[in-house]
Amino acid sequence: MATPADARGFAVEPLGETVLLLRFGERIETALNARVHAAAAILHSAALPGVTDLVPAYATLALHYRPEVWASGDDAPWRQLADAVAAVFAAPPAHASTEPATRIVPVCYGGEFGPDLEALARHAGLTPGEAIACHVAADYRVAMLGFAPGFPYLLGLDPRLHMPRRADPRTRVPAGSVAIGGAQTGIYPRELPGGWQLIGRTPLALFAPAAEPPCLLAPGDRVRFRAIDAAEFAALSRA
Repeated sequence: MATPADARGFAVEPLGETVLLLRFGERIETALNARVHAAAAILHSAALPGVTDLVPAYATLALHYRPEVWASGDDAPWRQLADAVAAVFAAPPAHASTEPATRIVPVCYGGEFGPDLEALARHAGLTPGEAIACHVAADYRVAMLGFAPGFPYLLGLDPRLHMPRRADPRTRVPAGSVAIGGAQTGIYPRELPGGWQLIGRTPLALFAPAAEPPCLLAPGDRVRFRAIDAAEFAALSRA
């Protein structure tokens, strides 16, 4: 059973017996998503007992927790955890930091690296060079990771570059492909099927299971793209 949003600015609902969901809204927008990430940073600093993971999405924050840690008293564990969360937000830890990391992602645009760039440019009424300039100029935020490990959904795309997904999804999209789907841009972390418009490719590895952390980008990170040529792409791929 969900509790309605109140003066705290979010609603609370249990998802099964081990997840508590904080719902800050229903829309996909930058300001709302920023609130989610700020809340995640505060709760990370608070280190509530029994909370094993924090998973931000567009407008929600999921807290994975061990219910036995909160199984005292008459209230259900999720209600006790919700009360503890409200107390944290009422008096945030003094050392809580909400300043995101900034990542620079090199991208080789167009040609074999971005076969849909020219179609995107025509859709936007721009030249391919102008479309690249628009994509590079924006300041993006990793709204969440999803679809596949390490796949970042990025908010901040210039409205001129908004374009529907392909009517005929590809069965194989190369790893590192930078793409546009609707009002968002994203990066395929490995070879996958997909229907987004491919405009370029990065030589960076977005997901490496043996690395710590395994994902290059984290929810809340800021991302800037940097245009490179094929020679630099090859050099960075070998690095």
